[in-house]
Amino acid sequence: MKRALVFLMLVAALMLAACGPAAATEPETCKAELGCAKIAKGQTIKVGYAGPMTGDYSQFGIDMSNAMKLAVTEFGEVQGWKVEMAVEDDGGGAEGGASVANKLVADTTYVAMAGHAFSGATAAAMPIYEKAGIPMMSPSATNPDLTSKGSKVFNRNAFTDTEQGIGAAKYLFEKLGIKKLAIMHDGSDYGQGLANVVKDNFTKLGGEIVASEAVTPGESDYSAPLAAVASKAPEALYFGGYNAEASVLVNEMAQAGLKGVVFFGGDGIYGKDFLSKVGANGEGVYSATLVPPGTDPIKKFNAAYLAAYGTEAGVLSAYTWNSYDAVGALISAIKTVAVVQGDTLYIPRGALVAAVRAMKDYQGIAGVITCKDNGECNASGPVFYIVKNGEWIAADK
Repeated sequence: MKRALVFLMLVAALMLAACGPAAATEPETCKAELGCAKIAKGQTIKVGYAGPMTGDYSQFGIDMSNAMKLAVTEFGEVQGWKVEMAVEDDGGGAEGGASVANKLVADTTYVAMAGHAFSGATAAAMPIYEKAGIPMMSPSATNPDLTSKGSKVFNRNAFTDTEQGIGAAKYLFEKLGIKKLAIMHDGSDYGQGLANVVKDNFTKLGGEIVASEAVTPGESDYSAPLAAVASKAPEALYFGGYNAEASVLVNEMAQAGLKGVVFFGGDGIYGKDFLSKVGANGEGVYSATLVPPGTDPIKKFNAAYLAAYGTEAGVLSAYTWNSYDAVGALISAIKTVAVVQGDTLYIPRGALVAAVRAMKDYQGIAGVITCKDNGECNASGPVFYIVKNGEWIAADK
């Protein structure tokens, strides 16, 4: 009996010796409510991206994820562990956004989201990331309401639709002298929300909204709503939506009786894809964009993008540069909180959420990223461009 008792005590001691050190080496911060991502040797740190990778808006997803992969190539090592982009197709909508978020948070090596791309998908995914402690940095979800929900995890390095809408209204009324404006939008969270900001602010400035029409995304003929707008004789037409629909509208304006009317769009229409679809009809079109003047870092990135993908940066979307910066900023935050213990990299989720929200003076290629308490991190406002001789150039200030 005594021998058996000694044997059991020895077994117990060996088990404690085996378990004790592993538990003791786990960082204190992992005991917090959200715990830690634990990434073993040979595994990668996952940073997510979610946007439309197929369908009518796939150019956005392809372009943004391409830029993010370049950022991983540039910045993607944390204390010997590699960062990997986990790219998912959310279709740009709420259902896809929630589905992708649920899939990603089930992966224990997944630590941050550089997205989502579209505002509707972002709103649906936010509560899921909130519960899991996954910080977000969206380069393109611009709906103003996203930062009014009290989320601790949602941040963006894009300007808001409020900022670009106010700027567009002022540019139309004060710079271009427009007094009668027609409004059109695609009915999306982004497009309709942006159009409403322009409408409200243009009216406050003393202008008149003479028409307001919605279009159904994905159609190839908008002659009927354009004719309704033309009957009100506007001096300019503002469109909230994306380049697929904007290009159809621009190509049909003259035939609908809107020849000579200024077309002004949000950041969703900017890019060379729009130019290729409208040709000469695009002359004089205005757009807001995130694209800064051509600095040396921008030129270096543009060359790397072209070499990697055979396409110029900005051809597929206006979010190329912001996407690169979003991933770079997230990786910089990961580096400040990651801890190695033995053969495991620990990333405290709560500490990472706090580090992203507290980000200050991160120098990206598209501008400085400094986050406010509500997650607004863009330190650069919208820039307005105009199409001249078939190219987007900075419009007069």
